[in-house]
Amino acid sequence: MQTIREIFKIGYGPSSSHTIGPVHAADIYMERHPDVHNFRVTLFGSLSLTGKGHHTDNALIKAFLPNDLSIVWNDNEELPLHPNGMRFEALDPNGETIDSWDVYSIGGGDLRDDTGILNNANVYSFSTMSQILKWCEQEGKTFWEYVEDNEGKEIWGFLHDVWLTMKETIQRGIDNEGVLPGPIKLARRASSHHTKALNQHGTIKNIGLMFAFALAVSEENASGGRIVTAPTCGSSGVLPAALFYLSRDEHLNESKILRGLATAGLIANLVKTNASISGAEVGCQGEIGTACAMAAAAITQILGGSPNQIEYAAEMAMEHNLGLTCDPVLGFVQIPCIERNAIATTKAYSCAVYALSSDGGHKISFDKAVSTMAETGRDIQVAYRETGIGGLAKNWEAFKAKG
Repeated sequence: MQTIREIFKIGYGPSSSHTIGPVHAADIYMERHPDVHNFRVTLFGSLSLTGKGHHTDNALIKAFLPNDLSIVWNDNEELPLHPNGMRFEALDPNGETIDSWDVYSIGGGDLRDDTGILNNANVYSFSTMSQILKWCEQEGKTFWEYVEDNEGKEIWGFLHDVWLTMKETIQRGIDNEGVLPGPIKLARRASSHHTKALNQHGTIKNIGLMFAFALAVSEENASGGRIVTAPTCGSSGVLPAALFYLSRDEHLNESKILRGLATAGLIANLVKTNASISGAEVGCQGEIGTACAMAAAAITQILGGSPNQIEYAAEMAMEHNLGLTCDPVLGFVQIPCIERNAIATTKAYSCAVYALSSDGGHKISFDKAVSTMAETGRDIQVAYRETGIGGLAKNWEAFKAKG
């Protein structure tokens, strides 16, 4: 498996697969052709269908500056290796193709082409939860120690920067008010949720604060703000909201939060290796489902759970997001994405509490839940996999047409 540095990417929203990945591909392609000043990018499948709402065209135009770029939207065709396909072409002064490169944005900002996943250096000795659990039992250690043993102690400096960025994003999101960009005219709600939660008590206050923190990150992402993929931009609100809530309410020191981040990164790595974190490939279960599992595992880790309890919390979170569709209204990462982050945060907390109340024993393993997610994703119709042509996206259009 790759380093968890590839899980937690610091960048700008609203989409890791539709903005961060394509921009990274553009940078690579321009480095290959430093003397070319005219380029064409053809977007296929999901990238074409929801690219305008996800700001793919704006991100690519900025990435290619000062060079000229033309963008072709191919809604009706997919390249063979992934729904998020792109064809980059370098053009001569007469507009003839000098070179072309087919590349895929496979989720979380990662890229692959016909040679395999780019920057795919293996860091970890195991690639399944069952192997890691066995290691934990043999060594008397837990998940964050497995991360440290494989990544080295320098991983903590990286995670410190990740945590700092997450906290800054939450604070900006709580401070900012107004309407998110785009034709939906969706009002920001994090600030008002936060104010209302502070005036409540007990359970209502706690849930309200988790909602507010998740909304803060998701709204910043939707507005193109600086966020951390966890594991994607569209699901970036769940983990930081859960960790920020714990750090505020439980008065935890930073080292415990960073260990939770390490555990969360390991969970995402397992999903990414054995299934997918791409909404275009497996639906939102791969994004929100993975984010929920990451947060559930991190919370359980931080609150003193055993490896078996941590695994149980992550499995439960994944299991109870199976079948979740990806149907963004008008292709924007707003409806239903923003609310899903808030709901998934409280679900992650519930899974952690449930697992901590058990001995960690259960019937369905995390590995089985992940493989089931991958299978379910393949069975989901393409209309419900980040194409914007089914589900809420379709019904929204029908509602608007009726006036």
